[in-house]
Amino acid sequence: MNAAQMIASAGGVGFAPRAPGTFGSLVGVLIGAVLLQMGHGPLLAGVIVSSVIGVWAVWAVGGQNDPGWIVIDEVAGQMLTMLALPRVSAAGLLIAFGLFRLFDIWKPGPVGIADQRHDAIGVMADDWAAGAIGFCFLAILAWLLPGRWL
Repeated sequence: MNAAQMIASAGGVGFAPRAPGTFGSLVGVLIGAVLLQMGHGPLLAGVIVSSVIGVWAVWAVGGQNDPGWIVIDEVAGQMLTMLALPRVSAAGLLIAFGLFRLFDIWKPGPVGIADQRHDAIGVMADDWAAGAIGFCFLAILAWLLPGRWL
């Protein structure tokens, strides 16, 4: 496995026999939780770095049609949703995971539009859109239900 394949598959997780996107999102939750422990700045940096290297890796492996084993897009999108979390908590991580997966699978509005683009940016963009929508919903939840549970 070369470097681009390693990055695109999130360390090989994308080669899981079932639900590789879900496992890719879980990688995003784990990395995101570690980064969020250090603050929102490191988490934002994680989103940016995974996005930039993700675009390169998808391009390098010729993954313009978004094969299932490419999951770096899920990692970036999942961490984008997590930027709305005020802190690391089990409930917050679970809700962020659920929201991102919902919008990534359902592909409403801009997520579906981005999914129609067949290039490296398009592979990443539908997950950025799902992550952004998840971020908005999670931010509203955090505002409506303040407290230590989230």
